[in-house]
Amino acid sequence: MKTKALVLAGLVSLAGVAASEAQTVYSVNAVGFVNVTVAPGAFQIIANPLAQSASDLNSLLPGAPVNTIIYKFDTGTGSFTSFTKRSTGFWTGINVNTTSFNPGEGFFVKNPDTVNPLVLTFTGEVLQSSGTPLQNSIPAGFSILASQVPVAGTLEAQLGFPAGVNDIVYKFVDGQYIASTRRANGSWTGVVPGDPQISVAEGFFFSNGGASKTWSRTFSVSN
Repeated sequence: MKTKALVLAGLVSLAGVAASEAQTVYSVNAVGFVNVTVAPGAFQIIANPLAQSASDLNSLLPGAPVNTIIYKFDTGTGSFTSFTKRSTGFWTGINVNTTSFNPGEGFFVKNPDTVNPLVLTFTGEVLQSSGTPLQNSIPAGFSILASQVPVAGTLEAQLGFPAGVNDIVYKFVDGQYIASTRRANGSWTGVVPGDPQISVAEGFFFSNGGASKTWSRTFSVSN
C-alpha cells in the first residue's frame, strides 16, 4: 500500500526528526493520532489503530466522556465483557487493568449522549513490518477483527484479508448488521455486494467457517 493510501484522521508526525543546515534525517517510526466519531446514542464497532506501550482502557482512552461503555467479545465463551468510564475519571469492569485493546482487535462502543456525537482519540505508533509481516490471529468461529494499521480499503483485495469460502463479514451500520459472504468464485455477496470496504479504526464481526488462520500484512509508511 502506498503512503498516500495511509489515512489518519489527524496529523501524523515522524518521530526522531533531526534537522541541520545540510540535511534532515527521519526516523522510521510514524506516530500520531486517529479520531473516531460515534453518532449520538449509537453503538459502533471500532478498533484501536495505533500501538502504545500499554493498551488497557485507562491508558488508551483516559479522556473518554463519563458513562461511555465499551464491550469486548470473548471468542472462548462467546460473550461480552463491558467496561464503563466513571465520574472518578477511570474505567471500571472485570479485569479492566489487564484487558488489552490492541491493533487488530475490534470492540463495540456505546455513546451515552443522545444529543452529541462522541469523539474518541487514539494516539500511538503505526505498526510496520520489518522483515516479518504483521500477524493477526483469526480463531475458528466468531471474532471481532480490524486492520492492524490505520489504512482504509477493501478487506480482501487492498487490506490482504485471508478470506475463505463461506467466510462471513458482518459490518454494524446504523444499528444493524450488514453481512457479506465470500463465495467459491472469489466474489462477495450480500445486501451490499462486493469486497467489504473497511474504514480506518473500523471493526467488524467475522464468522470463520474453517480452521484458525492468520491475517498477515506487509506494511511500511515509506512505500
